[in-house]
Amino acid sequence: MRVPDRVEAAEAGLGAMLAAAVAFQAYQVAVSWGAGHWPFGAVVAASICLLALARRRAPLGTAVAGLAVTALAIPAARFLHLPAEPSPAASLGLAVLTASAVRTLPARTACAVAASGPAVVAGGLLTAPGSAVPVLGGLAWLAGLSLGFGSRLLAARRRAAAERVRHAERLELARELHDVVAHHITSIVLQAQAAQLVTARHPERTAGSLADIETAGARALAATRRVVGLLRDAAPAAEGCERLGELIEGFESHGRRAHLRLDAEPSGWPPHVSGTVYRVVREALTNVSRHAPQARAVTVGITQDERAVTVEVEDDAPRTPVRHHRRAGYGLTGMRERLDTLGGTLTAGPRPGYGWSVRAVIPTGEHR
Repeated sequence: MRVPDRVEAAEAGLGAMLAAAVAFQAYQVAVSWGAGHWPFGAVVAASICLLALARRRAPLGTAVAGLAVTALAIPAARFLHLPAEPSPAASLGLAVLTASAVRTLPARTACAVAASGPAVVAGGLLTAPGSAVPVLGGLAWLAGLSLGFGSRLLAARRRAAAERVRHAERLELARELHDVVAHHITSIVLQAQAAQLVTARHPERTAGSLADIETAGARALAATRRVVGLLRDAAPAAEGCERLGELIEGFESHGRRAHLRLDAEPSGWPPHVSGTVYRVVREALTNVSRHAPQARAVTVGITQDERAVTVEVEDDAPRTPVRHHRRAGYGLTGMRERLDTLGGTLTAGPRPGYGWSVRAVIPTGEHR
């Protein structure tokens, strides 16, 4: 059943229950008090119940109107020597109005409506000091207050959960933008810088340099489209280890050497492990391109045991304070957050003597 159908069915059930309450109350008053005593209470109760059925259109207006009808009915019933008000059926309608107001209205307005309940009960007790009817009204008010407050808390929790999900999605998108786009943009910038030097010394090589830049731009565009796919709930752009060769080739196109040492079996990895391995290698190579221009060679080692896959990326650049300061960027922070989520670890820092090392341990078991 669709949600609108459920709402309509619930409203129909509530209307039937309120109508039955008004009819039963009228019958009991006619039997106990006489035939001429039931119309007043029935009209009051029916008016409040109709307001309760219209509460979704104007929660505040219907609640105020219901309380006003009750406030006028209490002294009128006393003056006409009729059964005490608010009657059980009217109290049921007021409970529905109270629950709706507490659940949907702003906090201060909801509290003001809820606080009117005890005043109505007190007025009933003053005009009919020995009657149990006002007591029943008080119990109905408590039930409506509890239901409305509970629904309000549940809605607040759902909103908080939705906000946490949205926040996590924004973080995921930010990581993807950094991991995917920054890597390719860095490659384009480096190739453009190299093209300027080549054009100045060897003009005949300009076409080849521009072709390399065009290829890098096409890769960046494809990567950006994969990131946009995340916003459209498309399949995750989790590149597998089959694209590590492309990363190595792109890195070597800048005139550096890179060696991939693969001592593992990627075909048996879960998708999140394969994608994380790719991202760790990509981020490490991007950082070498950005912050270690003196590095001439990089080694990418991937090993596996029964519990985890270990990725280690090492370069041979001389260690400098500037590089040590700049390497703590958002990329490694994002990768560390990814690995924390998967139950893994990531460490990065200078190697003994020279060079830099990035080491990630990614559990291969099912993430829980």
